Amino acid sequence: MSKGLLFAPVNAEGVVAALDLPGTAYRVLGILRSRSEAGGRVEMGQNQIAALLRLSRPSVTSALRELILARLVTKQRNGVYRINAMLAGYESFSDAQRAIDEMDIADRLDEPTFVARYHQAVEDYREKLALERRKKLRVA
Repeated sequence: MSKGLLFAPVNAEGVVAALDLPGTAYRVLGILRSRSEAGGRVEMGQNQIAALLRLSRPSVTSALRELILARLVTKQRNGVYRINAMLAGYESFSDAQRAIDEMDIADRLDEPTFVARYHQAVEDYREKLALERRKKLRVA
């Protein structure tokens, strides 16, 4: 991350803590934030993240999945992620405010159902995996 970036003028850390993410997800989010450009774009592959944090690649993959389900990070393509605008760093207060004003309401950390929607997304994801496992067992 460039020196001198300002973070968005919101109390995002409280909401992020309320998500009760796995510890590795918090660590991955921290490294992404520390290495991001203004506006939250970060180019960093999973192997690089794993090496920096001394984690396995599957652990990083799982952590990124949690961050994506939580809408804290989006994957733009392999090795390119964007941090939620309310967590990203900016060069000026006006840049931060503009980015936040342009956000989809579903991505806003101050939206009252944000935490509940994350927990529902995790439950839906787990149900999807269970359904896929049952289908594989029927085919085998």
